[in-house]
Amino acid sequence: MKKIAFITLGCKLNYAETSTYERAFLKEGFEAVPWSKGADIFLVNTCSVTEHSDKKSRNIIRKLHRISPDAPIVVTGCYAQLKKKEIEEIEGVTFVFGAADKSRLVPEVLAYLRNDASVPGGHGTFFPAYSDGERTRSFLKVQDGCDYRCAYCTVPDARGESRNIPISSAVQQAKEIADSGIQEIVLTGVNTGDFGKTTGENFFDLIKALDEVEGISRYRISSIEPNLLTEEMIDWIASGTKFLPHFHIPLQAGSDTVLKEMGRRYNTAAFADKISYIRNRMEKPGRPLVFFGIDVIAGFPGETEELFMETYNFLKDVIKPAFIHVFPYSRRPGTPAAARKDQVQDSIKTRRVQMLEELSGELHEAFIRSNAGIKEQVLFESTDKNGMMQGYTGNYIRISRPYDPAMIGKIIDVTI
Repeated sequence: MKKIAFITLGCKLNYAETSTYERAFLKEGFEAVPWSKGADIFLVNTCSVTEHSDKKSRNIIRKLHRISPDAPIVVTGCYAQLKKKEIEEIEGVTFVFGAADKSRLVPEVLAYLRNDASVPGGHGTFFPAYSDGERTRSFLKVQDGCDYRCAYCTVPDARGESRNIPISSAVQQAKEIADSGIQEIVLTGVNTGDFGKTTGENFFDLIKALDEVEGISRYRISSIEPNLLTEEMIDWIASGTKFLPHFHIPLQAGSDTVLKEMGRRYNTAAFADKISYIRNRMEKPGRPLVFFGIDVIAGFPGETEELFMETYNFLKDVIKPAFIHVFPYSRRPGTPAAARKDQVQDSIKTRRVQMLEELSGELHEAFIRSNAGIKEQVLFESTDKNGMMQGYTGNYIRISRPYDPAMIGKIIDVTI
């Protein structure tokens, strides 16, 4: 029995894909082991969203080669798509699979290990995936790729064009997840709301079909562009579905000037209107407040102090999200933003990131205080930390209580 170790960097989409690779190798008789203990083969699923992500991927590959010098290293993910030649030159790397090669990974690696010259399998355009490592939730990949071309982003090059799994297949995978005892599914994709390009379907029909799957009690949408979250969808979610009052929506900048230069498909007024509409439809007396997680980039080229403060004040005074996911702008080769001469100094980006992170902390504390006294349901997880266990409410507030194995994977009524 060969020992295989899996390393995942980056987003939840990568975790879903790695989990699917793992199921395939375990089915072939492999034993999954921690990478730090060494293995007969390593599989690294990389990220390339920033320059730091590239460096982290290179470092982990080199570390794996030092741990087990004779073990082949299989590299996939976004960094593998964008910098294949660069990765192939790293000592120890045997295979590099890009975005369009995912369906070939398992059969080709198995053929290599078995010295089989005839490689089964084929070249697929969509690699179906879902995670099953947790007992409480699964990340279900329903969409991949992106047709948007934001000025700072290499994801369309790394992941390819927008494409998706058919609704019927997504429903079948949700049923498999339910059969394993998992009650919560997080829908993942690169541009999740763009679902349907491949099959002529749409995201609204997808979530309505998934809502009917027995055994799944809760759904979350991992990230959705504000222009793709329609009022019709919001009205339906608010009508009493399994979809939770938790939205992860990328803003990137709270300045219309910066948004336009980024190539985003909305302005601040449209964004604020969408947030307000969701709150008006879903927030009622005695009911949980909606959790909004907002993505923001600090230090985009040309972002002056005045433009940055527009973003800061828009978040602080208008949107007031529960959490801000802050990213310093990272110069990605080949993008329009990378060629600009008005790059922001790293020290300024660092200060702006710190300001937004501090604001995020203040807003998160205020969000939790505003939910105090409200009755909610918590899905408790299996982790035991110093005699305590944690779980999340529908609107993503983490609740702690004394560890009780009987509570794992159960949905419990609580008062926040």
